Amino acid sequence: MKKMFDMSGKVAIVTGGNGGIGLGMARGLASHGAAVVIAGRNAEKTAAAVKELQGLGATASGFTVDVKDEAAVNAMVADTMKRYGRLDVLVNNAGINIRKPPHELSLPEWREVLETNLTSAFLASHAAYPHMKQGGGGKIVNIGSMMSIFGAPFVPAYAASKGGIVQFSKVCANAWAKDNIQVNAVLPGWIDTDLTRGGRAQIKGLHERVLERTPAGRWGEPDDLAGIAVFLCSAASDFVTGTAIPVDGGYAING
Repeated sequence: MKKMFDMSGKVAIVTGGNGGIGLGMARGLASHGAAVVIAGRNAEKTAAAVKELQGLGATASGFTVDVKDEAAVNAMVADTMKRYGRLDVLVNNAGINIRKPPHELSLPEWREVLETNLTSAFLASHAAYPHMKQGGGGKIVNIGSMMSIFGAPFVPAYAASKGGIVQFSKVCANAWAKDNIQVNAVLPGWIDTDLTRGGRAQIKGLHERVLERTPAGRWGEPDDLAGIAVFLCSAASDFVTGTAIPVDGGYAING
């Protein structure tokens, strides 16, 4: 069983991997032997994340990228191939949120969220695909949300992007199964990150409502995503594709 989860010799890119859920997943992959490329906009945060992983004995490097920019995403994948000679895993985690009801959201704000959260997953997957195919297979994990399932009134663009992530994952899983590429989505619940701390500051009573609805009785931590990352990115999940798996302390089962 240990061998099934061993990722020694594998190379992973984690977008938005310099903090929050992305860093939690990167820690999981690194702890099981993968070389990890941390990709993010903030070079200082990325360098700190790389240093942390290297401090744990992992092989890690950083790449500064705007995931909305096709040329930049292509350069990210090309740099990974040049540096490591292969690409086995892509985690499309980069994301933002603008909390407004739909009648207050502007078109530029809508586009910013959709392009960051959804179009970026298309761009990175599109760039990674030929290298994974040539290498004999790969794993792509797209990060959705509880808003892939539910529709809160203050997240029109975010919910649309995360719903799209699930459908995009299913399409890619279907298209690329013949190439031994498994594509799945992870739907984090309410995880304690910079993004959700902003939500708690803006939305009165959110903290209490989350605790009341979550059977586990707590907010998640970024490292709660480490295990699912290892499972979906290792040989343990070779016959799992096209799924959308909640990691939410039971939040979604409460109707």
